[in-house]
Amino acid sequence: MKVTDILSQAKKPLFTFELVPPLKGGNAQMLLDTVKQLSEYEPAYINVTNHQREIIYIERPDGLLLRKTVHKRPGTVALSALIQYTFGIPVVAHLICGGMTSDEIEDTLVELNFLGIDNVLALRGDPPVGEKRFVPVEGGYSHSDELVSQIVRMNEGHYLDLELKTPQKTDFCIGVAGYPEKHGEAPNLTNDMEMLKRKVASGAGYIVTQMFFDNAAYYRFVAEARKAGITVPIIPGIKPIGSKRDLQTIPQTFHVDFPSVLVDLLARANSLQEVREVGIHWCTMQAKDLIEHGVPGVHFYTLGKAESVSRVVKAVY
Repeated sequence: MKVTDILSQAKKPLFTFELVPPLKGGNAQMLLDTVKQLSEYEPAYINVTNHQREIIYIERPDGLLLRKTVHKRPGTVALSALIQYTFGIPVVAHLICGGMTSDEIEDTLVELNFLGIDNVLALRGDPPVGEKRFVPVEGGYSHSDELVSQIVRMNEGHYLDLELKTPQKTDFCIGVAGYPEKHGEAPNLTNDMEMLKRKVASGAGYIVTQMFFDNAAYYRFVAEARKAGITVPIIPGIKPIGSKRDLQTIPQTFHVDFPSVLVDLLARANSLQEVREVGIHWCTMQAKDLIEHGVPGVHFYTLGKAESVSRVVKAVY
C-alpha cells in the first residue's frame, strides 16, 4: 500500500520508524528483532536507509596509499523485501543519488518494482565519509529533485533505454526529506525551501523531516512550507537521545540545535542509563505535543535499537 494512501485513510496519527542495514559481514537478525518488538504498536510502514560507498586509504608495501571504494552497508533492497514479506508491513526503501548513475538507479527501481515494493524515499545522500562535499558520479545526479523526476518518468513508462518494446509503467509513491533547521549545505532557509518546492513540483507525494529536538522548529517549517505553496503531508521525524556523545555528533552531522533545557538535563545525567531516561522523557514530550497539534504521524529514527522508541510509543499511542 502506498504511503500517500495510508496517510489519506488514517483516522489517527501514524507511528512509523526507520532502520539502518547492518554492516557488511553482519546479519539482519537484530533488525528483525527490532521490527518484531515495535510491530506490537502497529507501525504504518517502515523505512530502510541506503548508504553510498566510502573512500578508504590502504598503505601499500612501498609506503604509498591506495585509494579504495568500499560499500560498508549494502542490502537495502534485500532487507526491504525481507521485512515487508516477513511482517506484512509496507516498507519505504531509501534511494540516494550518491555513488549511483541514473542507469544504476533505474536497475534498483526495477528490482524494487519486481519485489512489490512501491514506496521509495528519494534522497541526495551525504558525501562519503572523509569527503567534505557531495560530488555526483559521472552519469549521476547532483540533487534529489532529479532523482524524483526519473522515478516519475518510470511511473509514466519512460525508461532510459529508448529501444525497449512496450515498457511497463511502475507505480512508485515518492517521499522526500525536509529540513526544519535547513540542510547543512543550504546558504539559508529561503534557499532550502526553494529546493523543497522543486522536489515536490517534480512529483514527491509527501515529506518526512530530518530529526529535530525543538518542536517550534517543525511548526515554523510547516508554516513556511504552506506559505510557499507546498501542500503535501509533512511528517515530523524525531529521535530519543541515546548518549552524551549525541550532543556532539548530531549537530555536526545533521545541522540540528539542541534546546538549552535538554542540554542542561543531559549535563546532570551521571550514567548512560540516566542519559537514556532523559532522551526517552524528552522524546515522549515531543511526540505528545506533535500529536496534539494534529500531525499526520510521527516518524522515529531508531538506529536499529528498539527499547527507547518502544517506551516512547507505548507512552504516546
